[in-house]
Amino acid sequence: MRIDQYEKLQALTEKLADVLIDELNPDEWPGAGIKPATMDRDTRGDRYWCKKNAAATLSALTRLHTIIGLVQRTAPPPATEDADDDDLEKEIESAERAALRAIEAAQARAKRGRGK
Repeated sequence: MRIDQYEKLQALTEKLADVLIDELNPDEWPGAGIKPATMDRDTRGDRYWCKKNAAATLSALTRLHTIIGLVQRTAPPPATEDADDDDLEKEIESAERAALRAIEAAQARAKRGRGK
């Protein structure tokens, strides 16, 4: 999966979570504050539809999390600019260590040459 696709999926999870929070609020459902026995048929049906819609949004969000988890488990996480920076830092540190070893080796050879 490309990094842009992965990031879009993650952004969708945030959007869906916001939608779910709104849909799960029972104060916003039709008939809020009314006892079910006193609701008319349309209000009960609309309330039921709101519950089903919230459940469908939850299902979509859950499945999206499953897909993201699958991608994370089966493939290495997509590289980001921070990861590229970390790799560059590691390369620089490695080159610095190699240069230090080369300098130390040259100094040791120079000392041996002077001691003869």
